[in-house]
Amino acid sequence: MNAPPKVIGYSALAAVLALYVVGIVSHGVIRHIVQTLPLWFPLLLGLRQREIAKWAAMPCFIIWLLLMGLIWLFLLGWANVISGHFTPIEVMLTLVVGMASVAGLVAGFRWRTSLSLGKALLIAAIFAVLQLVALRISFPPSRRTISDRRARVELYDDQFSDGFSIFSIT
Repeated sequence: MNAPPKVIGYSALAAVLALYVVGIVSHGVIRHIVQTLPLWFPLLLGLRQREIAKWAAMPCFIIWLLLMGLIWLFLLGWANVISGHFTPIEVMLTLVVGMASVAGLVAGFRWRTSLSLGKALLIAAIFAVLQLVALRISFPPSRRTISDRRARVELYDDQFSDGFSIFSIT
């Protein structure tokens, strides 16, 4: 039995399930389904022992490990890159996702595949983009962004209505 592909598949499964539980407890199931879509490829391909699973999984695991690290930096009060309120269940599940990511990365680094470097890097780049896009589209635009856009429109209208602007952006 070839262990690294299975480890990658089961690591992706653990991360997906943990993130679905986070979605349930935070009332963001749809958001977490979207966020985990790229992980389904390495999950299924790893369980089927396909070499492409390694290169699809590595960027996803790196991104999820980075996100879990940023959450912990926030929880420890060391950085505010990611902020929010995290329930005890969500905090515990950050550990599950982080450990699953580490396990998947270790298996990936140990697994030697026969894919050419060009194909491997292309697959990794595609999945890095897919994971980042999935994360981005899973969050609606922030209220501040919408307000900033309205402010620019109001400023634009004021400048041309009477020749000078009384609107200030703070």
